[in-house]
Amino acid sequence: MIRLVLAAALLAGAVGIADAQAVLRVGDQKGNAQAVMEAAGALKDVPYKIEWKEFAAAAPLLEALGAGAIDTGLVGDAPFTFAAAANVPVKAIAAIRQSGEGLAILVPEKSPIQNFDDLRGRKIATGRGSIGHQLILAALEARGWTANEVQLVFLSPSDAKMAYSQGSVDAWSTWEPYVSQEEVLFKSRRVLTAEGLTPGLSFTVATAEAIRDKREALQDFIRRLTAARAWSQDHVDGYAQTWGRLMNIPSAVAVNWLSRAKIRIAPIDDAVVADEQSTIDLYFRSGLIKQKLEASAIVDRSFADAIAKGAGL
Repeated sequence: MIRLVLAAALLAGAVGIADAQAVLRVGDQKGNAQAVMEAAGALKDVPYKIEWKEFAAAAPLLEALGAGAIDTGLVGDAPFTFAAAANVPVKAIAAIRQSGEGLAILVPEKSPIQNFDDLRGRKIATGRGSIGHQLILAALEARGWTANEVQLVFLSPSDAKMAYSQGSVDAWSTWEPYVSQEEVLFKSRRVLTAEGLTPGLSFTVATAEAIRDKREALQDFIRRLTAARAWSQDHVDGYAQTWGRLMNIPSAVAVNWLSRAKIRIAPIDDAVVADEQSTIDLYFRSGLIKQKLEASAIVDRSFADAIAKGAGL
C-alpha cells in the first residue's frame, strides 16, 4: 500500500515542472535524505537534476546556504536558530519530527559517570549552536544550574570524536548517526537524551532565491522526501542497508538509529512554530543569541500541500 502511495505522490509531484534542466543543489548530513530517497525509489524519474552536497554538521551546511552554494538542506532546530539570529537568509519550509532518544550525551563504556548530575565540573564536547549544545543548555536550565557548572568544549564532530576517544573530554553531546555509531561500534553509553527536554525538531530549509526561483523543484523534492520517509517507517532494514553503503558504515549503526527515531516529515504549522519559538527562547535566555526572534518570521508555510501529497493525504 505504501508503495502505491509513494508512486502516486511521485507522479503527482513530477507534473508541472516546466524546466527539466533545473538544478536543485541539496545539502545533506551523513547521507540522511539521499539514502532514504534512494532506498524508497523516490529518486526515479526526477524531472530536474539533484546535486547532492555532503556536510558533517549543520553549521557548515548553513554557511553554504548563506553563501548561495546550495539551495536547500536538512538542519536541526538549534543551528537553524543560531543561523537565523546571525541573519543567514534562509527559511524553514518543512519540519522533521523524530524521537529525542538519538540526541544524547555520551560517555565511554567504562566511565564512572552515570547521569548528567555526575557531569558537574566536567568537560563536555559539542558543536557551538548545535542541537548537542541545545541539549546541554536545556539540561542545565532544568536543574537550575548555570552554564559555568560544566565545561563546554566546542568542537566539530570529527574533532569532538577524537577528543572523546582520547579522553580529553569526559562526555560528548551529539546527534544521530554519531550516537548510534558510538553505541554500536564502541559501546558508549547515553547518560541523558533529549526526551522531555527539547522539541526534537529538524527542518528542511531553503534560501529565499530557491523558494522564489526553484519553487516547483523544491515542492517536488519535498513531496518525494515526505513519501520516502513514510515508506521508511516500515522498511528500516532497506533504508539502513542503503545508508550503510553510501556512508561506508555498518548497517547495524543505522538500524540502531532508525528503529527508534521514527522520522517523519511534518508541515510548518502552529505546533512547529511554537516548538521553534521554545528553542529561540532557550537560546535567548542562555545568552547564546542576543536578539529575540519571532519563529513565525523565519518559516515558510507554503509547502504544506506538497507535504500532504507526499504523505498521501
